[in-house]
Amino acid sequence: MSGGTIGIITFAILVSLVFLRVPVAFALAIATIPALLIDEKLTPCILINRMSVQYMSVILTAIPFFILAARIMNRSKITDKLVRLSLSMVGSLRGGLGYVNILVSMFFAGMSGSSNADAAGIGSILIPAMLKQKYDVNYTVAVTACSAVMGCIIPPSIMAVVWGATLNVSVGGLFLAGILPGILIGLSQMLITYILARKRNYPKYSEKISFVEIAISIKDAFWALLTPFILVGGIIGGIVTPTEASAIAVSYSIIVGAFIYRTLSFKDIVEEIMVTAKLSAIILFSIGTASIYAWVFAYYNIPSYLVNSVEGITDNPIVVLLISTFFFLIAGMFLDAVPAIIIIAPLLQPIAVAVGIDTMHFAIVCSVVLGIGLITPPYGLTLLISSKIAKINCMQAMKDVGLFFILMLVIVIIIILFPDIFLFLPNLLKK
Repeated sequence: MSGGTIGIITFAILVSLVFLRVPVAFALAIATIPALLIDEKLTPCILINRMSVQYMSVILTAIPFFILAARIMNRSKITDKLVRLSLSMVGSLRGGLGYVNILVSMFFAGMSGSSNADAAGIGSILIPAMLKQKYDVNYTVAVTACSAVMGCIIPPSIMAVVWGATLNVSVGGLFLAGILPGILIGLSQMLITYILARKRNYPKYSEKISFVEIAISIKDAFWALLTPFILVGGIIGGIVTPTEASAIAVSYSIIVGAFIYRTLSFKDIVEEIMVTAKLSAIILFSIGTASIYAWVFAYYNIPSYLVNSVEGITDNPIVVLLISTFFFLIAGMFLDAVPAIIIIAPLLQPIAVAVGIDTMHFAIVCSVVLGIGLITPPYGLTLLISSKIAKINCMQAMKDVGLFFILMLVIVIIIILFPDIFLFLPNLLKK
């Protein structure tokens, strides 16, 4: 049986298992079984060894550290200080809490690297507050879920760490590449908030901007706001590696929470370590099984087959990026970003390189698209988290989510068409 046929069989099994709600990590492992049964040269030991090779990547250690740092920041009520700062800055605008939701997400994204932590931490504070002020529940869920997308785009980003480890792309470069798209997403969401706030007559939180309150809020949130400068600056400056930066993030968040803000106890730290261990085990197991699945595809030269097939159809970089966007959008509906990167990116990146697309440009486009996947059901996690907090069915909010979704797709198109603008900061690392 040809490699292409085996590839089709394994892919069909994977899709079927995902639709049957089998956990993705297990579905990936089960989908490789036909290859073991059909090909005598493949053995379980070979696949287990491949998983071990993937786990030998030191940079993956950054994942549990960033998760722990985000959880400790939430537990330390650092989010409360960011909310107060944002309220002092934009609370006087009509629909002020909507702007606050977006602005806090931008601040928190620069500290956590996790969209799910963003949605859970910020949503638990702002969703009840917005509903209390009579904001429409669908908009409240939509703005919380969609603004949380910035958590995996604005540096530091767990998604960037996984992408860099999987495809041998500079993590520091990926961090820099996420800054401008993240800011554009935030600004576009503020534009939607401006339009809806006026159309629906959403309330103001305060009547006027108090510069005294802004100064006090900045002072209170100073140590939290310093986090992204320490982490991203250290990586870009070559002072620390991403893995070292993640460990620093944990240490720094504990120092700030326990000794500066004094909102974090030893018991809190132990509890968050236990939760982080469970979450990290799920993610890392998914990475291991996804690496097996991707290796089977590579073993049968399926990436080369795809490159030849696409080159026979088009050699236009824009078309290839649009095709990649489509594949990652579909993947984001059913898979978490981590397995999606490990399964699909190694298949599509050779095609991108073959038609002259810069690997960093390809990474920027696909990372933003995977971020959008967090708001697309049935798997969209930030949408599910926000809907659960608001106690509604996630499909109820889809009309308002669609507004944010469309604008984020427009930003993806802009990134595709004008790569030089978005590669400017990453290219600084090459000089």
